[in-house]
Amino acid sequence: MISKELLQPFHYLFDSEIIDNISSFSFLKTYKKHDIIIDIGQDLNFIPLLINGNIKVLREDTHGNELLLYVLETGDTCAMSLTCCMAKSVSKIRAIADEDVTVIMIPIANMKLWFNTNESWRSFILQSYQVRFDEMLETIDTLAFMKMDERLFKYLTDHVKLTASTTLEITHQEIAEDLHTSRVVISRLLKQLERENKIELGRNRISVLEF
Repeated sequence: MISKELLQPFHYLFDSEIIDNISSFSFLKTYKKHDIIIDIGQDLNFIPLLINGNIKVLREDTHGNELLLYVLETGDTCAMSLTCCMAKSVSKIRAIADEDVTVIMIPIANMKLWFNTNESWRSFILQSYQVRFDEMLETIDTLAFMKMDERLFKYLTDHVKLTASTTLEITHQEIAEDLHTSRVVISRLLKQLERENKIELGRNRISVLEF
């Protein structure tokens, strides 16, 4: 059983019935940075509701290369996992902790029941679909219309907004994997951004000076 105090941040989203149900039927899980929360091909029995931290949601091609679709923040759930749950199919995405995170795991049966019987929960699920859909459209637009240096700087400034810190603890390789390119390309473009006084590079650290 989950403490209702832990659910305080969600009172503006859910009515008292859903708060009581989440408290009674769900459980907490914690993950360390880089832990896989949901993997491709996994049967889904629960959907995650993020309490704190950020989660990266990625797709993988046939060669094992990953592409970042969107990032979940506190209060979010993963629309892709919801879709798989509703269709009773295995996961088509990989969700990885971008930092230490705590999630509420909600059983699929309860998620479906509440969707049919509770207006506040149904509104939350439908809004989550819309937000994630818009983010995936933005990802497609970025891939189609932006050059790699523009994509890289947008990636950095988006992370600054997510973490509320202008200093990012991240490696060039991690960025390359998220942007589906090589570490050499990322390192070269980061040097270019540093020369333009947009960022400052350190060891496994990037300070964003302009955003």
